[in-house]
Amino acid sequence: MTDNQVSMTVDCSGMSCPAPVLKTKKGIDGIAPGQVLKVISTDMGAKNDIPALISRLGHEIKEIKEEGRAVSFYIEKKG
Repeated sequence: MTDNQVSMTVDCSGMSCPAPVLKTKKGIDGIAPGQVLKVISTDMGAKNDIPALISRLGHEIKEIKEEGRAVSFYIEKKG
């Protein structure tokens, strides 16, 4: 996954739960089906919380990248 395939980026660096989950939901609501949302988080709880949210909402995580303390989620919005 490359950043030029990303329609919107939500940077939650430095935020703790539940902010990354709430901002991820708002980001998904702001893109069209088929588009990709990139979410960046430094909250280690997000490693479990964001995939659980995406699964519950019926969307797909295309890729997860860990870079130092940051985790990036690439989420495709489904119809």
